[in-house]
Amino acid sequence: MLELRPMTSESFQRFLEHAVPQYAAEKVRSGEWSAQEARARGEGEFRMLLPEAQDTLAHFLFDLYDAHAAQNVGVLWYTLRNNPQGVSAFVYEVEIFADHRRRGYATQAFALLEQDASARGASSVQLHVFGHNHAARALYEELGFSPTNLILRKDI
Repeated sequence: MLELRPMTSESFQRFLEHAVPQYAAEKVRSGEWSAQEARARGEGEFRMLLPEAQDTLAHFLFDLYDAHAAQNVGVLWYTLRNNPQGVSAFVYEVEIFADHRRRGYATQAFALLEQDASARGASSVQLHVFGHNHAARALYEELGFSPTNLILRKDI
């Protein structure tokens, strides 16, 4: 059974060490950033979004803990945003570590996210997915997400 456990200072540092370069690489792959600028821009975005690290107000950072296996199997980070329809949870990061994938953890993580966000007043969940991440897009559609905006690009 999966649990949401608030990130500690130590797990937050591990999260940053992994998430920042991964995010930067995705931005390069999507064509939004150059390889030369990616690392610095990624670090800047994380500092801007999380100025108080894991204690940043209205941001919820969790380790995904499997009590049966007695280990963390992934991470979840979301914030709450007000919009015309009410409060929405916006997911910045959900990742199941590579050696724990394809075991149903992502589905469990989203169920826990919905419970946690609902308890905090959210009535919907939003997220961004890179267009080239077909596996994530398929999972999100399977979980009931539908597109609200699409940005398309064609190289010429």
